Amino acid sequence: MSISSETHFGIARKIVSNMTAESWETIPHAVMNYEPDVTEFMKECKKLNEGNTDPAKKITINTVMLRVICEGLKAAPKLNAHLEFNRKLVRGCLRTFDHIDISMPMILPNGEMMTINMHDMGNKTMTEMTAAIQEAARKARNTDLNEVMFEVSLDNTLTALKKGKVSQTINRLVGSKTGKHKVKTLSGDAKKKYYAIPTKDRLTKHDIEQGTVTITNLGSIYRPYRGECCLLEIIPPQVAAIAINAAQRRPVVVKDADGNEQIAVGTVMPITLAFDHKAVDYGDVVPFIQKLDEIFANPSIIQEWK
Repeated sequence: MSISSETHFGIARKIVSNMTAESWETIPHAVMNYEPDVTEFMKECKKLNEGNTDPAKKITINTVMLRVICEGLKAAPKLNAHLEFNRKLVRGCLRTFDHIDISMPMILPNGEMMTINMHDMGNKTMTEMTAAIQEAARKARNTDLNEVMFEVSLDNTLTALKKGKVSQTINRLVGSKTGKHKVKTLSGDAKKKYYAIPTKDRLTKHDIEQGTVTITNLGSIYRPYRGECCLLEIIPPQVAAIAINAAQRRPVVVKDADGNEQIAVGTVMPITLAFDHKAVDYGDVVPFIQKLDEIFANPSIIQEWK
């Protein structure tokens, strides 16, 4: 057996691998899969763009679902929180937030993926959410992934040092500054040219810092996919991660005019919710599911969010 290729992790992969490894090492994941019938809901989504001839102002299913999830989080605030937990002393503190900052994975123009912090999405209309997502995409086109990731990595390293994690700091510096695994960032004229770009026109540490919850739209990555995510990572100190799966045609139970149940072809959009069992129980998730049930049963409500 011979090696066909060898690729050393870049800084983005280093950060992702470190964060996901910490996730599985420290978080007891509990998962719920929710499969709502969204047949009527999807019809209401189409109405949102009636008469709109400007593609830039189109409200996508992704945006609508982000708003739906935000409504669910408002009903279940323990999911929109950060956890501080000391296992040795068995001490924990759950901090909930009055705003919803969504950590949202986004595919960059070069094909790489970066998680963007979409700030205060819970208080935005869907038109404002659309504009915010488009603005993040615009800034991403002017962003050097390695540079902005290095800013975050450096900030995390300094934070760890302040907390007395000296060995961790030294290990990170060795891992990123030596040998074949050295992190490559801009230098010389290229660095000057890049940092001459105003911060309003490129992503900074503020744009990719930790949000209050992670929401991933897997349906946008591969729409023909006929299945659902069964498990996903919770990135500490967050306590929840949510995956929106592709809408798909499935058999559903409906009632006819006489109230009799029958099988029909409908549209189902599976949603996966993982939560940190140290901080949240299944009962804490119920208000989230109830709110989504309410929205999908009365989908015309989304017209008020426009």
